[in-house]
Amino acid sequence: MRRGVLPLLLALLLALAGPAGAGRAAEGPGVRLSAGQAGAGGSVTVSGTGWRPRTLLMLLVCGRATPARGVVGGTNSCANGDGRAVTTDADGAFRRKLPVAEPPVPCPCVVHVATVTGAGAEADAVLEVAGHPVAPLPAERSAGRLAVLSDARLTGSSGLLTWFGAPPSRTLVLTVGNTGTSPIENPVFRVGTAHGVLAPEWDERQWRGTLAPGKKARIKLPVELSAGAHGDYTVTLRYGGRVLAEQPWGVDRPWGVTLFWILLCLVVPAALFRAGMAVVDRVRPPRPPGARHRSAPRPRPRVRLPLRLPLPRSRTPGPPAAAPAPGGPAAPTPTLPWFTPDSAPGGPAGRSSAPHDDSPASPATPTTPTTKGPT
Repeated sequence: MRRGVLPLLLALLLALAGPAGAGRAAEGPGVRLSAGQAGAGGSVTVSGTGWRPRTLLMLLVCGRATPARGVVGGTNSCANGDGRAVTTDADGAFRRKLPVAEPPVPCPCVVHVATVTGAGAEADAVLEVAGHPVAPLPAERSAGRLAVLSDARLTGSSGLLTWFGAPPSRTLVLTVGNTGTSPIENPVFRVGTAHGVLAPEWDERQWRGTLAPGKKARIKLPVELSAGAHGDYTVTLRYGGRVLAEQPWGVDRPWGVTLFWILLCLVVPAALFRAGMAVVDRVRPPRPPGARHRSAPRPRPRVRLPLRLPLPRSRTPGPPAAAPAPGGPAAPTPTLPWFTPDSAPGGPAGRSSAPHDDSPASPATPTTPTTKGPT
């Protein structure tokens, strides 16, 4: 008996848990407020679940909006100066205190929560701002409703001028269908470009044509950035207060501009130097007709010194030389180095040596000429 009851209980639990789990999975991002009414200067606590994990969100108090139609005037209908940012946790939940401020347009008002980065997602919760005027929402121009039927993509490429800082441009292409009951004529889309975590800059793009109920059309909208833009951008398409598509766009750096500045830093100093030298040549005084240009000094020739010859002995009388010992060798008679015995100028015939002093103190000393030249 017990064996039959246990499988039955398990089947009932699975049947009850299945629809609940499927309902939770089907639910999208949700927002709840701690109070449905607050006055300007007060605050409410905003909490949410079902968001992407680790995602940056923006919380705003917006007027002229309902959860069904969204914010009709876009962020221009919100108190942007009193908004708050929050990041979801690992489970996609958040909790943040938001000051209540009066929006620039009448209520009905909501607390608008939207993603800042990544795929677009948004949710609204009704908030009554005490003391703020209330006005009915503007009537919808058409009962038509656009739905995106294909993934949006950016087509086109950058040219040579973009490499030198020209504005990058692309074309946003997507297919939309009219799921409403009346035709849509000449719809006006809002195309926003956001750089990183900054808020997008919106431009209006009108598509010329009529989209009947149940029909689809291929839409091409131009997208252009500012000159010199580079980095990671996100292109967002909105219509009727709803985000239809988002597409990332990576823009390369304009390296031509960097190359231009490098060349400019090299060419300008060289041009200034040449102009300065031209001015110096003009103001320099003219040279005389016979003047020569200065040239490098020539190297001096190497002078070869003559051989060092022994200096002649002085012919001034000096102290008498000592007499040689008897029987000893005779003392040599000095001679001039540049004269030979036979070429002495003005010498008497038969004299073969330079004149020398014949001292009477040594009459017995013979005079022996020498024939040895200078060494």
